[in-house]
Amino acid sequence: MDFERLNGDLKELRRRNRSLGLAVGALAAGQVLALIVILSLLGTVRTVVVPPTLNKTFWVTSDKASGEYLEQMGSFVAWLILDVSPGTIDWKKDILLGYVDPKQYGALKTRQEVEAERLKRINAATSFAPQQLVASEDAQTLVVRGRLRTLINGFETANDLKAYRIEFTYSGARMHVASFQEVPYAVK
Repeated sequence: MDFERLNGDLKELRRRNRSLGLAVGALAAGQVLALIVILSLLGTVRTVVVPPTLNKTFWVTSDKASGEYLEQMGSFVAWLILDVSPGTIDWKKDILLGYVDPKQYGALKTRQEVEAERLKRINAATSFAPQQLVASEDAQTLVVRGRLRTLINGFETANDLKAYRIEFTYSGARMHVASFQEVPYAVK
């Protein structure tokens, strides 16, 4: 038996064990670091949800959306409700109802059906030109101010400054329209 060779082999095995030990330690440290990063990101992740048209960057968290998102979504909702004619109101009503809070679905559907019947009966059309959008991230609301023009049988019957407040709720991982109502036009 060669004692020198045996000692050399033992030293080689110890050196390998130390290298493997360091490698295992580095991998364990990497796992712990990855776990810390993942845990620190929980609750702060923002989910990106795309509105019908994309004009600005925005963010959405588990219970709120940025003002930019509210502006884009509110403009789209105002267009669906206020910029209608007898030929488009049924189509726009169906699209709008896909964005309505389930708790408000029946009331808004009835309101839109009554409005559709009225527009068809008097052959009216409305067009809304937004002039100002005021979003509130805390309340998740948007006030849309602009000019509402009404035509009956092709003749302009009204051209007034109007303001509408749109309230949004967040449920089921998406934003829903909770209410749409006219408010005083006064600028604050």
